[in-house]
Amino acid sequence: MDDRSLNGNILIVDDKADNLRLLSRMLGQRGYEVRSAISGSAALMAVRALPPDLILLDINMPAMNGYQVCEELKACEQTGAIPIIFLSALSDTADKVKAFRIGGADYITKPFQVEEVLARVENQLTLRQMQLKLQRSNQKLMQEVQQRKRAQDILQDSEAALRQRTQEMEAALEELRLTQMQLVQSEKMSSLGQLVAGVAHEINNPINFIHGNLRPARDYAEHLLMLIQAYQKSAPTPPELQAQMDSIDLDFVKQDLPQLLESMQVGIDRIMGIIRSLRTFSRLDEADIKTVDLHDGLDSTLMILSNRLKQEDNSDGVEIVKCYGDLPRVECYPGQLNQVFMNILTNALDAIEDENSQRLAQGRSPQLGQITISTRITEAQTVQISILDNGPGMPDSVQQRLFDPFFTTKPIGRGTGLGMSISYRIITERHRGTLSCTSTLGQGTEFVITIPLQQSQSQPQSLTMHGREEAGLSPEPC
Repeated sequence: MDDRSLNGNILIVDDKADNLRLLSRMLGQRGYEVRSAISGSAALMAVRALPPDLILLDINMPAMNGYQVCEELKACEQTGAIPIIFLSALSDTADKVKAFRIGGADYITKPFQVEEVLARVENQLTLRQMQLKLQRSNQKLMQEVQQRKRAQDILQDSEAALRQRTQEMEAALEELRLTQMQLVQSEKMSSLGQLVAGVAHEINNPINFIHGNLRPARDYAEHLLMLIQAYQKSAPTPPELQAQMDSIDLDFVKQDLPQLLESMQVGIDRIMGIIRSLRTFSRLDEADIKTVDLHDGLDSTLMILSNRLKQEDNSDGVEIVKCYGDLPRVECYPGQLNQVFMNILTNALDAIEDENSQRLAQGRSPQLGQITISTRITEAQTVQISILDNGPGMPDSVQQRLFDPFFTTKPIGRGTGLGMSISYRIITERHRGTLSCTSTLGQGTEFVITIPLQQSQSQPQSLTMHGREEAGLSPEPC
């Protein structure tokens, strides 16, 4: 069926004009494109001029009856596939058998029943459409078979040469892949440095503004609280004012406001320390070695993570156990060490929380998460910080790649794979120390940081943003 009509092109052949008008009107109202021929010879001319999708052919016609028209059409290759529905007042079985034997597709007995004619026409046009579709599919399949056969012949003829060429291409691709990985790794680290520099610069300005205004705000708040206290002592409190003071819980506000401002000050100081560390990574400026109490850095990091830790007034969160030794003040880069603490503690919290989420999904009770932080002085006069969790632990395959850049076991969007790599370089390159990991599946993970009490003044003053292989370094065995 072509695009000449939405429903199909039908040729009606009958020597009776009334029958032609009736069938033409009936089919035309259903959207078919209808042509008519009043004799057998006229029908043959119409078919040769424009082959229809279906022919309604009367049997009893003068000069050339329907059987003769059908036989001539079926004998021609171009018209032999056109379906023909015979129209006749003859109801004898022999007539019907002859009609089907010479190639008729269907038979309609006069007088016509509208619904029967429409149903049989629609059925034949549907069959015709399916036949044409099948023919096109078969032709396409034959073409594909021939193309594949030709390709197979060519492949067999050049098999030896192709095998050699394939081996050469595989070797070239492997070399290209290795080179590309090195270039991508180098570009990522370079881009990271630029990104960190930009982020640190953009954050630094508003943070400096907040930091500069926070101390005056604390002084103003202190003065106002002193004024309120003096007013309460020296002047009677009207009932309306007392009711307002009770509604806002003034005593609690006076106690909590200084603590809130102090927490904000600690948080701002921590953010500024992180910004200084980020600027150091991007080599915009250099951080100075300072003599500090490492416990202060650990405590400030825990404060930033306090929303995920167990508090005294509730049982949620991970419990922190501090086993601090008697440490002297240590020469180090405190902002960078705090970043290492943050990376290790965050990973431990993620592991414990993910394990408990899986336990809940399996219908099991979550376990109490616990992180133990221990510090001590070693016999070699170094400081050792141990961070031990009771999470799910790691397999050997993960431990072996733990400090590789961009390696992460977290889903996309939750981790960049750079935290432990950067932490490793902070400890080994900047502090001439060691960072090791010991983990057993089902028993938890322990990270041990060891750094000297004093830092040499001859050590590098900035972290390189390159891989450990370029720096001649390798991770501690886990």
